[in-house]
Amino acid sequence: MSKASTPPARFHPRNRHQGHYDLPRLAQTSPDLGRWLRTNPNGEPSLDFAEPEAVKALNRALLTHWYALRDWDIPHGYLCPPVPGRADLIHCLADLLGESHNGTIPTGPGLVGLDIGTGANLIYPLIGTHEYGWRFVGSDIDPTALANARRLVTANALPTAVELRQQSDPQNILHGIIGAEEQFDFSLCNPPFHPSAAQARDGSRRKWRNLGQPGRAQREPLLNFGGQANELHCPGGEAGFLGRLTEESAAFAQQVFWFTALVSKATSLPALQAQLQQLGARDVRIVPMHQGHKHSRLLAWTFLDKKQRRRWRRERWPQPGE
Repeated sequence: MSKASTPPARFHPRNRHQGHYDLPRLAQTSPDLGRWLRTNPNGEPSLDFAEPEAVKALNRALLTHWYALRDWDIPHGYLCPPVPGRADLIHCLADLLGESHNGTIPTGPGLVGLDIGTGANLIYPLIGTHEYGWRFVGSDIDPTALANARRLVTANALPTAVELRQQSDPQNILHGIIGAEEQFDFSLCNPPFHPSAAQARDGSRRKWRNLGQPGRAQREPLLNFGGQANELHCPGGEAGFLGRLTEESAAFAQQVFWFTALVSKATSLPALQAQLQQLGARDVRIVPMHQGHKHSRLLAWTFLDKKQRRRWRRERWPQPGE
């Protein structure tokens, strides 16, 4: 069944993915998309979003057309992220940095971000380097994901913009990744959502049913966006991962300006806010977001006081004339 070719509305104003996808134009940029195009009952071009290869082809076309990528692909079964929603997080993060910089978004390679769980798709660094010129360090525990991410870095001529590191201890998130003297202007992550493989499969089946294909919900537990175990679930699910992240972040309080994480469940926020207050966070923000059709939010926190933030901005984010 073909679905409408319209990304959800209410994206960030700078998000390039407003309104309808121009599928014929995208197919001109990326011909592989053309073989997946269909005509819906209204006579309009459309795409079957229940077909994993069609979704991958759409992602490749969007990244090629809007972000000047030369090549993008992921191994079979790995997470195929919705590009418009991922772009929204980057723009919301840019606004957060701008609010900390007298209303001017700091851009260029002087800004360095840590992408926790960068994945085989490398989506946040690919968008962030193009939109704002930032540099990134991407971390992951999966060597196959990192191998593909390295291929993307090479294929898109980004070796000076993106560095990749493997987390060798699955019990850690930041320890073993951030060096003793290293500084990051921001960190970001999209944590695993489910607490177990069984719940991840149930969630995928619900989404198959929402796509109007209940039969495939029983035959194909992985949805069109795929996902490996570490991408979909972890002990304690989203709340457990974020609890560990906030706990570890205190050990790097003076090395990261803004820690941020996407939070899908609003019910996770009170405990996280209380934990951050107890750990000594000086500023905690919740930025509302609309990731596709569902509402989510960006949780951001810093341990730097106002004086330390002014010094950081002066040294790392100089404005013209400073």
